Order: sequence, then C-alpha cells, then structure tokens
Amino acid sequence: MALTKTELTERLAERTMLDNKAAHEALENILEIMKVTLESGEDVMISGFGKFCVNEKKARKGRNPATGSSMTLPKRRVVTFKCAGKLRDRINGAEQC
Repeated sequence: MALTKTELTERLAERTMLDNKAAHEALENILEIMKVTLESGEDVMISGFGKFCVNEKKARKGRNPATGSSMTLPKRRVVTFKCAGKLRDRINGAEQC
C-alpha cells in the first residue's frame, strides 16, 4: 500500500508542532517548490534521501500496438529518482531504524 499525501500530512503533523492544516500547507509548498525546480530543468537533491533528475529523451520511432502502424514519438523530458546510499542501506536492512 502506498503512502498517500493525506497520510503523509498526518504523520508530519504528529512529528512536528504543526496542526493538520499547517502540515498540509507545508507539504504543498515543498511539493510546489520541487515541481517548479524540476519544470525549469534543475535537479532536486535531498541529502540522505535521493536525487530527482530531469532527463531528456530523444525523439524515436515507435509503434501503435493497437494498429501496428509506426510513428515517431516526440522528444520529451522525464523525471527519474536515484536513491541515496544511506536510504538504500536502510531499506536493505544494513542500518537499523
């Protein structure tokens, strides 16, 4: 089961002195800053967590699976995530919580 934004807001409120409304606003502001930064083509790095990177994909040939016809897929930008070593170790049990 995935952690939703609502659950994340509730957990943030529990761990801080913020009420749910303030925690929600803080989370929304952080996410908006990340969105604007990624949209401008810059990476977002959070120490101990990971790095969100914007990568350029070149135009390429593709195929419509429904019709089988070939087409050219336009170039695009995608966001990828690279996990920090500390987080990877923690997920794999090398570091106890």
